[in-house]
Amino acid sequence: MEYFSPGNISPPDNKNYEYAYNQSFQIAKERLLNVQDYASLCRNSGARYTRSKEKVIFSLEYVGVTYEITLPIMEFRIPGSEAQIPIRDKILLLHYLLTAKGTPLSGNLITFKELPEGIVYFRTFQQRTIRHIVNRFGQEPKGLIEAGLKINGEKTDMGDAGITIKALPRVPVTFVLWKGDEEFPAEASLLYDSTITDYLPVEDIIVLSEALTWKLVRA
Repeated sequence: MEYFSPGNISPPDNKNYEYAYNQSFQIAKERLLNVQDYASLCRNSGARYTRSKEKVIFSLEYVGVTYEITLPIMEFRIPGSEAQIPIRDKILLLHYLLTAKGTPLSGNLITFKELPEGIVYFRTFQQRTIRHIVNRFGQEPKGLIEAGLKINGEKTDMGDAGITIKALPRVPVTFVLWKGDEEFPAEASLLYDSTITDYLPVEDIIVLSEALTWKLVRA
């Protein structure tokens, strides 16, 4: 899959991130417009669709919220809301639909470093996710659970605090936190089902993890 992000291309005009995101969005949009078998796409991703002569509407759950994608105009909306959807979220949803293989969850949890090229991207990943979780919840682990429950997460018995969020229909993400003390600093980790790369490219896993991190911090 072709993927453009600020981390793996050099956009013009001195890091013009908007250009990079627009290019990524256009590529993903064209790929979805060329899909013929909507039933298989939805079966693999857990999305739903309705079809009429004029349009196709996909419905997809993202962190407990229903998003609709209407083809061929490629309109994104949250039913009943006037909220503007960031282009990064649009790209993430498109990449999920296009990547999903329908692989059953294994129940085997892995860290980011265990993903293909995870070690290469880990420093970026750590700065965009783990650092913020530790800074916000490191001295008060129960706050992580409280925040996670607000965004439809489920408590899990891992570390001093653990929460699993169903980010996308086939993509659960688990946040685990160990409280710091006078001797040892707080630590955190994000865990994924080992099938996650059958649903998202590694670059999108970073984007998704960062988005979930900020949802927790702001909750």
